[in-house]
Amino acid sequence: MKVIEIQNSFGLENLTIQEKPTPVPQSDEILVKMKAVSLNYRDLLMVKGHYNPKQALPLVPCSDGSGEIVAVGEKIENFQVGDFVATTFFQAWSSGKARPEKMKTTLGGPLDGTLAEYMIMKEEGVVRAPKHLSFVEIATLPCAALTAWTALVTEGQVKAGDTVLIQGTGGVALFALQLAKILGARVIITSSSDEKLEKAKDLGADETINYQKNSNWGKEVLRLTHNHGVDLIIELGGAKTLPQTFKACRPGGKIALIGVLSGVVNDLNILPIIMNNLSITGIFVGKREDFEEMNRAISLHQLKPVIDRIFSWENVKDALEYMDSGKHFGKICLSF
Repeated sequence: MKVIEIQNSFGLENLTIQEKPTPVPQSDEILVKMKAVSLNYRDLLMVKGHYNPKQALPLVPCSDGSGEIVAVGEKIENFQVGDFVATTFFQAWSSGKARPEKMKTTLGGPLDGTLAEYMIMKEEGVVRAPKHLSFVEIATLPCAALTAWTALVTEGQVKAGDTVLIQGTGGVALFALQLAKILGARVIITSSSDEKLEKAKDLGADETINYQKNSNWGKEVLRLTHNHGVDLIIELGGAKTLPQTFKACRPGGKIALIGVLSGVVNDLNILPIIMNNLSITGIFVGKREDFEEMNRAISLHQLKPVIDRIFSWENVKDALEYMDSGKHFGKICLSF
């Protein structure tokens, strides 16, 4: 089988196609023929060596994928040949609280990822896919969709009538928009692109703010909410957007801290957190049982992921360069 690896040193130019033996599942394993991969910003950082410079090489990158089960070990009870599945980001975090040993089982680093024609996994390493989705659409769910679900439902406990602010129009942001509307929330979304904001409106955004034209967007959020503030903020900007986030959040509101696009270090006044009784929760994707719960909601509402562009999996370098350009709206995917 073919795999794509970063072999001896980091960099997009060092992604190479390698031939390896097709694995054979043991008694407690399944063999998946991979059909599609979707890209996350983490994948780009990993390949460049910016995510974890100490990551051991060679490494098969990318954490999200979908495929068809083509062989199962004799101890496998919940899956069979022919099932369509999505990979789980954490291969060993099925339920319960996050633990150090579970958090080290992520695909695409430190474990080999999804850029392989076949993958061997345990039962807890996959979930059954929503039947109305294509393989490419299924591949978008493991990280971006589950991160949004964890932020909104598992941690955010969003209910009908709440107001949610979402930063940007990347993969997590658009899933958060779609899922928040399913939950009955009012959604305010920010972007530096008027064109992308118009597309967000088409997906159901109630209010939009161009943060480049309105740098004091926290004040604008207060105006849009009659000085009440929002119930939950999907914080994708990082350290430099937090001051405006604090301003936009209602007293007792919640902040789901996910992205680091503006950086990880900034001088920060923490008084608004204390004085407004704000709750900040770091969101690192989520566990398998929440993935299954989310898939039930996606199936019930026939939600369709937003796909920007599909590349051949062997053209992953071009796909990552396109991601780096920031021109996309929705997920960038690879098809086998």
